[in-house]
Amino acid sequence: MSEIRRVSRHAATILVGQLAVMAFGVADTVIAGRYSDAALAALSVGSALYISVYVGLIGIVQALLPIWAEMLGARRHEAVGRSLRQSLYLCGFICIAGMAALLFPGVLLRWAQVPALMQDEVQRYLAVLAFAFAPSLLFRLYSTLNQSLGKPRLVTWLQIAALGLKIPLSIWLVAGGGGIDAMGAVGCAWATLAVNYLLLLLAVLMLRTQGIYQPYAIWRRMERPDWPQLRTFARLGIPGGLAYLVEVTSFTLMALFIARLGTIASASHQIAASVAAVLYMMPLSMAVACSARVSFWLGAGRPDHAKRVVFMGLKLTALIALALAAIFSIAGQLLAGWYSASPEVVALASTLLVWVAFYHVADALQALCAFLLRCYRITMAPLALYGVLLWGLGLFGGYQLAYVGLAGHAATQAASSFWAASTLAIALVAACLLGLLLYAVRRSSPATADSTQAA
Repeated sequence: MSEIRRVSRHAATILVGQLAVMAFGVADTVIAGRYSDAALAALSVGSALYISVYVGLIGIVQALLPIWAEMLGARRHEAVGRSLRQSLYLCGFICIAGMAALLFPGVLLRWAQVPALMQDEVQRYLAVLAFAFAPSLLFRLYSTLNQSLGKPRLVTWLQIAALGLKIPLSIWLVAGGGGIDAMGAVGCAWATLAVNYLLLLLAVLMLRTQGIYQPYAIWRRMERPDWPQLRTFARLGIPGGLAYLVEVTSFTLMALFIARLGTIASASHQIAASVAAVLYMMPLSMAVACSARVSFWLGAGRPDHAKRVVFMGLKLTALIALALAAIFSIAGQLLAGWYSASPEVVALASTLLVWVAFYHVADALQALCAFLLRCYRITMAPLALYGVLLWGLGLFGGYQLAYVGLAGHAATQAASSFWAASTLAIALVAACLLGLLLYAVRRSSPATADSTQAA
């Protein structure tokens, strides 16, 4: 099978599964929006906080993909199983941190000046999701294992089946009926909790029964903590997870600041953020598929093959991102109308979706570059870039434009100011990460190694 066909099939399979997962959030947004603008606004703030915690901590697990893919390339099959067992120790620490953050969000809500009327529902929403965090984390571990092995199909089927349960369950719990009182946004959280536990049970069943996992000897006795290996996980995973955290919080904290502008602005931003998150699934899928193959070839001692995968991924991702941006910028009004029946929300959201289109092109390239840089064990430089540009220029710059004023111009009091600043910031991040990736590929190529030895 050719490399482009292998990567495309891998990415397409992941994309279907990721879209199913994203449909959880999209469905919740539509269901809450149809129920009431207040429920949609509470969901916007609550999901922003949850995603910030979830993605930042899940990113530590996702960063283990290059380690397992390299072991596969080096044909160290049983080492994959042992490494997977060791990662469970890491997951234990992550679960404690995640649940603590979700159970006690009051300080952050007050700091962001979220309206008091919204805070109670947001806190109840997050309290339920705190207990959905552990099964979600462990299922992501299973998903990352499958992605590193180049076998994401089982995960995708499970995610599609879960979506079929999530939508009717959310509708029932949000609006009530059949002896259940209407729960509003909190009903979405209860539906997520039920689905996450079901997914975890099915993942364990797959690991126990499917023959594709037998070469990795996963079900051996649990070893004591291997601290050198756990430190390796930490060196790769923690910077990667923190980079995810900075990237996502620079994006989702907009929801907290925009909440000050009222329900219309908050609901409109939730629509724009939901569309941006769906669009992100394409480069995320390409990034996972490409990084699995790049790490495989690096583990096999073939950096020339890895280089070809890098450039192939960059070309495909750029072309698809441009096409999607064009489509979604033209169809903004139609898309906004799917989410909300409020004319004010639709009008503002359609304006924000134009910025989403520009944002997506840069976001797609930086996502691919960030994943591939982890294959070359470059994690600290991307983290620094995210902190300076996404938090500094993007989030702080948007705040200055919207609420303080900048360079003699009055404060805009508009959600679009946050999107404008974030788009500029993510474009600069993409340019810097691309330069770092080209340097890493050049440094690892056989020609570079030969010339270095000759010198």
